[in-house]
Amino acid sequence: MSNSILHLAILTLALTCSLVNSMRFELKSGHTKCISENIMNNAMTVGKYNVVNPYEGQPVPDTHRITLKVSSPQGNSNHYGDHVESGIFAFTATETGDYTACFWIPDSRMAPSVVTVEFEWRSGVAAKDWSKVAKKGQVEVMEFELKKLYDAVSSIHDEMFYLREREEEMQDLNKATNSKMFTFGFLSIVVCISVAGIQLWHLKTFFERKKLL
Repeated sequence: MSNSILHLAILTLALTCSLVNSMRFELKSGHTKCISENIMNNAMTVGKYNVVNPYEGQPVPDTHRITLKVSSPQGNSNHYGDHVESGIFAFTATETGDYTACFWIPDSRMAPSVVTVEFEWRSGVAAKDWSKVAKKGQVEVMEFELKKLYDAVSSIHDEMFYLREREEEMQDLNKATNSKMFTFGFLSIVVCISVAGIQLWHLKTFFERKKLL
């Protein structure tokens, strides 16, 4: 009983730490649909996509084929599928940030107005095929679950360091902004006082010339 509870807790934690996006959406002709995923450096990511066949029992029409490009935060191409009905991409992230998958229908007079696409994107722990790991290694159940837990904890550890770095960047940005605002406010006060002094001196000179003072 205790082992079952332990396995359930481990599995729950692993699933909580995983990043899985599974969706179905409509892609309109002449429009681009982009989906982003925040991925840590050195994390593995896997994506599967396919066009939903509007005619069951028949091949997907050539007019329903789509184009997909997956780009890194710096704009580098990680995957490109041109005029395809389905595909899979897998790579290890070399940058930290938002990776973008953009879908569109190639220009054609015969292109349909709407195409339905199924897309699944897994990152981190969820991107690994654990069934193959267990079968290949022939490990015991507990060792298998501990390996999953270790990967989940490593993912949390990396995420915490990433969030800490982002927090430090935001603190530095706040300090720089506060310093600039203080300088700007001080200069504004100096300018206002200077303009007021010049106006008073001009009025005094004017009245003295008119012999009103």
